[in-house]
Amino acid sequence: MSEEVPMDVGVQPLDAIMNEKGMKNHDLVAAAPPGFINHKQVQKARKGRRLTTNMQDKILEALNAYAVPESYEFGQVFNYRGKKSI
Repeated sequence: MSEEVPMDVGVQPLDAIMNEKGMKNHDLVAAAPPGFINHKQVQKARKGRRLTTNMQDKILEALNAYAVPESYEFGQVFNYRGKKSI
C-alpha cells in the first residue's frame, strides 16, 4: 500500500516574508520574466498547497529578483520539498 501525501502543508514562511515586506502576489509575478509564474501559483505557494520542486524554485527565483540586494535560501521560504512531478 502507498501512503497518501497530504496536498496542504500549511502556510509557508514565504507568506510571512511577503507580508513583512508589504508584497502582493502581483509583485512576484511582475519581478519574474513574462510567463514564468502566475498569480495562482504564487497564492498556492503562500498558502501551502503542495508544489513541485521546479515550481518552488521558480517562486524562490522570483522572490530573490524582487528582493535585491537581499537573497533568500530555499529553507527560509518553504518548509517542505516538493516532488519532482505530481
